[in-house]
Amino acid sequence: MKTPPDADEPRWLTEDEQRSWQAYVQANMLLEDHLDRQLQRDAGMPHVYYGLLVKLSWAPRHRMRMTELAEAAKITRSRLSHAVARMEKDGWVRREDCPDDKRGQNAVLTDKGLKVLQDTAPGHVTAVRTAIFDRLTPEQVEQFGAVCQIIADGLQPAGADLPWLR
Repeated sequence: MKTPPDADEPRWLTEDEQRSWQAYVQANMLLEDHLDRQLQRDAGMPHVYYGLLVKLSWAPRHRMRMTELAEAAKITRSRLSHAVARMEKDGWVRREDCPDDKRGQNAVLTDKGLKVLQDTAPGHVTAVRTAIFDRLTPEQVEQFGAVCQIIADGLQPAGADLPWLR
C-alpha cells in the first residue's frame, strides 16, 4: 500500500516542468535584456519607463494616480517616484495634485512624452516582433497568449481590473 505524500513536503517539479520553467526563466531574462537595450539605444530609457509611458497613454486624459500606476506597473511606489522624477526632468511626465484627494498625486503624460512614445513605438514593436512573434506559428501565438492570460489571471489580486491584459 502506497503511503500518502507528506503534507509538509513540497511538490517538486517534474523533469518536464523543470525544463519548461528553466526555458521560461532564460527566455524572460533574455527578452527583458533585448528590449531594455533597444529602448536605451533608441530613446535613452529603460524598458520600465517605456511601460509607464504606455500605461499613461492608455489612461483617460493620459493621467493616473501614482499609487494606481505603481500597482499597474508592478513596481514599488519608491521606484515609481524615482522614475517619474527622471521623466519629469526629460519633460515626458508631470505630477499634479489629485483634485479629490489632497494627499494623492497624478502622473500626467505630457505632449513631449506622447511624442517620445510615438517615435519609440515602431522600433519597440519591431524588437518585440523579431524576438517573439516572427518565431511562432499563428497557432503558437494563440497558445502563447492563452497560456500567458491564464498565468496573469491566476496571479492578479482579487478585484484588479487591468484592461490591457484583455
